[in-house]
Amino acid sequence: MSEFVELRRRLHQIPEPGFEEFKTQALLLEYIGGLPQERLEVKTWRTGILVRVKGLIGERCLGYRADMDGLPIDEETSYEFRSTHPGYMHACGHDLHMAIGLGVLTEIVREPINDDVLFVFQPAEEGPGGALPMLDSEEFKAWKPDFMMGLHIAPEYPVGTIATKPGILFANTSELFIDLTGKGGHAAYPHRAIDMIVATSSLVMQMQSIVSRNVDPLDSVVVTLGKITGGTKQNIIAERVRLEGTIRSLSADSMADVKARIEALLTGIEAGFNCKTELDYGSNYYQVYNHEEEAERFMNFVQHVEGVELIECTEAMTGEDFGYFLRDIPGLMFWLGVDTPYGLHHAKLEPQEEAIGVAIDVVSNYLRHRSS
Repeated sequence: MSEFVELRRRLHQIPEPGFEEFKTQALLLEYIGGLPQERLEVKTWRTGILVRVKGLIGERCLGYRADMDGLPIDEETSYEFRSTHPGYMHACGHDLHMAIGLGVLTEIVREPINDDVLFVFQPAEEGPGGALPMLDSEEFKAWKPDFMMGLHIAPEYPVGTIATKPGILFANTSELFIDLTGKGGHAAYPHRAIDMIVATSSLVMQMQSIVSRNVDPLDSVVVTLGKITGGTKQNIIAERVRLEGTIRSLSADSMADVKARIEALLTGIEAGFNCKTELDYGSNYYQVYNHEEEAERFMNFVQHVEGVELIECTEAMTGEDFGYFLRDIPGLMFWLGVDTPYGLHHAKLEPQEEAIGVAIDVVSNYLRHRSS
């Protein structure tokens, strides 16, 4: 077993919420502290870490990002190294992302390249979103790279597969929280109450028309309501109901249009049902848009890597706050095949660990190629 597989397993056991990755940060710093320090500079930002490896020339800086947080999921894998934090699991591959980052860091420390390399271990990707505040931090601004790359595991692809494309790769995303407040009352006297079950039912059905009747059929938008909470008993008219959902789009303009339509529907619900509504968009992530030149350069490189298959994939409606890095810095993201039947955010997700070595080799060698 490689040391980076072992590190992945240690990280897998300590998944933590966004901006609470204290044990994770400590483990990463422990490993980084054991590397030769002659060319290393390390900064922390909240629970994140920035590591700069000084290059032989240092005229430019290349960046690699790995996310750190876990998800509020009860693990159901067959692992002996399952999560030791009840109710939390690394179900999106961030444990692999970090292990790969440490592997690439080790390679670059041992054999420096011409350019500086900045390794970004970023907290809170799953929420509330760590990329944007990290980009705005003085620590990051001082070391802002000229190029940025990242990866995400892909359960559907075999190990040895890398999939990406120029242009948009992941969608714009927004959380959606709606609270409706009316007036509770006895089920036998509905005329004395303002029923939020009825108001919410109307709103849910109207929201289903947004994509079908307010979005260009050639565009791609998803509006999903995943949770409804309201009421206390079968014979009490509900005074409050909460809706929780998500919006995803392949263009920033479509995201703005969908939000405007939701706000218009809420105005109508308030008037039609004599109630109050509150709207919160929660965490919003910008699209992951691979810069054309950078994506094509990377894909051309991967095509010539023995034992690795390159796939030019289609865009996905998944969200990733790495998009904020690519909004400001030229670069790209790619999918890394890990060959497991269970999808991202599933309690039984078991990525194939052989993918860690594949990614370390590809990313390390690409940074050398990019630097030359």
